[in-house]
Amino acid sequence: MNRRAVLRGAAAACTLGAAGCLERLGFEEESAWANPPLVEDRPDAVYLPAGAEEMGAYGTASEGDYALELSYTFPHRFWIPGQGGSRVDVDADDSMHLMVTVWDVDTETVLPVDVSLELRQGGEPVDGVPAAPWPMLSQRMGFHYGDNVRLPGEGQYTLGARVGPVDAVRTGAFEGRLNEAATLEVDFAFERSDIHDLEFTFVDEDRRGERDALPLMDHGEHDSDDHDDDDVGPPPSSQGPPVDDLPGDPLGTERSADAKISAVETGLERFGDDSYLAVLPRTPYNDVVLPFTSLTATVERDGSTAFEDSLSETLDHEFGHHYGAAIDPLEAGDEVTVSVDAPPQVSRHDGYETAFFDFEDVTFTIE
Repeated sequence: MNRRAVLRGAAAACTLGAAGCLERLGFEEESAWANPPLVEDRPDAVYLPAGAEEMGAYGTASEGDYALELSYTFPHRFWIPGQGGSRVDVDADDSMHLMVTVWDVDTETVLPVDVSLELRQGGEPVDGVPAAPWPMLSQRMGFHYGDNVRLPGEGQYTLGARVGPVDAVRTGAFEGRLNEAATLEVDFAFERSDIHDLEFTFVDEDRRGERDALPLMDHGEHDSDDHDDDDVGPPPSSQGPPVDDLPGDPLGTERSADAKISAVETGLERFGDDSYLAVLPRTPYNDVVLPFTSLTATVERDGSTAFEDSLSETLDHEFGHHYGAAIDPLEAGDEVTVSVDAPPQVSRHDGYETAFFDFEDVTFTIE
């Protein structure tokens, strides 16, 4: 019997206490690590999955401008980038789903950045953790890096993570920073019981597949004894700042491929001598940023094209993660069209895997 069958039969008996519950029912880990139910008739949009997995944290580390948290949950299914892309299913040999969140210490901003990992035990490298984890979107975790991993057994490990540099344009408090890579290490003890004791909370059957999302988790929810060794605290949310609070003139918010796409014109000097167009694509419901996306903006004025160019992925201390370009000041009657040339190049967990692919252009008319 696999975990899917167990979930159906044991829902009344357990929250699901995952393998902890399964072991009480007489099942071994091999059956626990099967995929949870997948919602049928999923919309081409963000939707409520079958349930939510509890997570734990192994600890944090910091070096220079970078901070990192290492967290974990059950091994679980995810989809790698690409519409209808390959689904990665759980293998019986998977030990856990390991997750890394990287952020800037000064601005407390989650970073889209290159991440490579090395796992060591007793000072010696061990296999089991992919060298390059996937950038991922999860309804509970938001934007992070992760993968299912296989460890040789219980015991003490050290995860070394090389993070950086940041390729995105950096403005404001980010300017001149995050140009170099750093290596951060987290020591942790892997015990199967930690994974087994996590809970899986079901979404009501009549709500599964609804166009909605699970709430973002508060990273303070999960405990880690290792946090005491580092003063950076838990990671910030990957939720973008409220668009209405941004300095400038909001052009509006449109929906495409179920992403919210907002645009703001600002005249802040740090963006250049002209006006600056900031475009902010985000998830609906939770406003999580959508990194590694390619966008183009076009400004039509009096029947001719006044501007057409790609937008640069940018980090700013007020605008957060966004895409932008310097433009001539907009005038009444201008039409600003945003095209998504390539969707977010991130893997997706349940609830996001059918959204953010078939983008149609969105247009904002200046009044």
